Amino acid sequence: MLKSLFAGVSGLQSHQVAMDVESNNIANVNTIGFKYSRANFSDLLAQTKAIATAPQGSLGGKNPVQVGLGASASSVTKIFAQGSVQNSDKNTDVAIQGDGFFIVSPDGGNTYKYTRSGDFKFDAGGNFVDNNGFIVQGWLRDQTTGLVDATAPITNINIPPGLTTPASPTQKVIIKANLNSGPRVDNYSAAYEVKSYPAGTALPSPAAIDENGNPIESGDMGVMFNESGEAFNLQAKQGIWASFIDTTTTATGVVTANAELDITFELDNGTTKQITTSNAPGGETQAQTASRFVSAINAQTSVTGIEAVYDPGTGEITLTNGNSNSNSSHNIRISAVGALDGSGFALADSATTAYRYQYDPTGATTTEGFDKKFRTIADLREALENQARATAVDTDIDGIYENNIEVTVNEQGKFELSNPGGSLDSDYDINLSITGMNANSITGGGITENSSFTRSMEALNATLPSGSTATAFSQGFNAATHSASIDVFDSLGSKHTLRTEFRKVAVDSSTGSTWNMKISVPEPATIDTITPYNEKTGFVRFNSDGSLSTYNPPNVSFTANNGSAPNQQVSIGLGTSNSFDGMTSFDSISSTSGISQDGFTGGDLVGIRIDQSGTLVGSFSNGRSFGLAQIGMAKFTNNEGLSTEGGNVFIQTANSGDPIIGTAATAGRGFMQAAALEASNVDLSRSLTQLIIIQRGYQANGKTITTSDTLLETLIGLKR
Repeated sequence: MLKSLFAGVSGLQSHQVAMDVESNNIANVNTIGFKYSRANFSDLLAQTKAIATAPQGSLGGKNPVQVGLGASASSVTKIFAQGSVQNSDKNTDVAIQGDGFFIVSPDGGNTYKYTRSGDFKFDAGGNFVDNNGFIVQGWLRDQTTGLVDATAPITNINIPPGLTTPASPTQKVIIKANLNSGPRVDNYSAAYEVKSYPAGTALPSPAAIDENGNPIESGDMGVMFNESGEAFNLQAKQGIWASFIDTTTTATGVVTANAELDITFELDNGTTKQITTSNAPGGETQAQTASRFVSAINAQTSVTGIEAVYDPGTGEITLTNGNSNSNSSHNIRISAVGALDGSGFALADSATTAYRYQYDPTGATTTEGFDKKFRTIADLREALENQARATAVDTDIDGIYENNIEVTVNEQGKFELSNPGGSLDSDYDINLSITGMNANSITGGGITENSSFTRSMEALNATLPSGSTATAFSQGFNAATHSASIDVFDSLGSKHTLRTEFRKVAVDSSTGSTWNMKISVPEPATIDTITPYNEKTGFVRFNSDGSLSTYNPPNVSFTANNGSAPNQQVSIGLGTSNSFDGMTSFDSISSTSGISQDGFTGGDLVGIRIDQSGTLVGSFSNGRSFGLAQIGMAKFTNNEGLSTEGGNVFIQTANSGDPIIGTAATAGRGFMQAAALEASNVDLSRSLTQLIIIQRGYQANGKTITTSDTLLETLIGLKR
């Protein structure tokens, strides 16, 4: 028989296999996740007619003479090229972009199968299954840690129907904000209210009262702001002069006619001013001499602040200092009287009613009858009131100035002065005069007038007769403030508003600024063991570069007093020391850039979505979302070694290698795209072209058989 017959038959058989493979490809052109196959041909053994010979002498070598015996379909290769990803409207559809396979199990995880078809759904039991009913494998959320551990063995993904999440109490509150360190602020609040107390009553400490009526530190005047939000920036020794009545004194003696004036006044800065006259014209009357003295004294009023008036009825000169000019001296301090002076004044005729009120960041001195020092607004209020009351006469000589004059700081942060009269000690008519302090106010100079502070206090200047119903007010004093609120949850899932309030209280030129922090919750909840139980105070300190230095408290013990678990520890996270990852203090508007907490109330599962890592994220009715499970992915050394089973699944073989199981988008595994499916990678145009090639190859092999048959007929015909 002719070998060509058998060669043609082998060609027909091989092309039939190729036809079967390509038909299968075309049949699965719309099968989700399908990977097309390719039939590979190889030739059969050849019949050797003559072997190859090497060249010998002058005779060249000869090639072998072989006749092929046909072809066979030696293998079928599955092509794992990426199929196009098509979006769908189903949240549980998942496509793999890249290498890898979903893992499914038909028997609860005893055996695994692998697929690229991500057409998944939840069955009635909450199992995450494919179209075969095989359960998708992956990792479930650990109820203890609340995390999905992808290092654990894979298991059936099951999310029970009607899943609920219990309430989780808040354990941490994180705040990121900037507190304005600049000289002008937009967020500020009035200084705390500071009350007046009856004479002889000890003042409370802290002296101020917050908006809830609780005692609190009143605030450093050096870091306060005026009504426009501009910083006073009070420096040490800056301040004001204040007198509640004009400084007045009358000479103990009468004017000597036809005499000379020789009197020296001590000025505020410690220097002296001598005022003299000379060359009396002679023959003067007492009034004429007094007129010369008055003129000489009044000519220096701009320096001494003193004005003189002569009383012809008594023959005496009266001196008055209204303390109304910051550039002239205050009070009447006679430091020397010449031996030939005829004004009638003596050293004992000095008078002092105006006192310095100077800012001192280290402490306060508020005793009446002396210059005062203040640090806080409560110090300044106390100093003013002590002097106002002491200006009266201690009528009952009990050592206590029982006067009804009151200086308070009201709830608008304004100094408020009243003179209702009716006191046990002598009342008097107030003529308050406040002026600024400058270099002429202290010995050695060295200070400048703080005009902003002066203007705010000068508004308090007023004339208040004893028994008056009128009240005098300064301008408002304010502190830079900022606040933020967030809802926290107890063990029952009940919400409580936790409010944090920040108030600037101190500045250190070398280290930075300090802000008070008050944390509060609505009653009956408590966060402190001392009254007020629903508030806890602390501080936040910043470095000179605006970074966080330290803060306190780092946590609060929260008890809702509603039946939930008591002493719930809530950590307060304001950032890392010496870093800019939390609270900062720059010269920019105070604002909260982030505030969060980790608690939540109970909720029901309302939806599931899948992210690129294959995590099934559950959304609950309480607004929380977290991972419930994560889809596992397998990667093989040789994908082509997998064996195909029906239903779009593969199984492991000896030549595929063991599955390397892990999460999507790691170790060479592709990522997952939710609400999408991977289409078949069959290229229909290629497949149809292959059909033509296979058809022609089949026809050509058939032709070799018919031709061989004709040859056989000729051979048989030779016998005839």
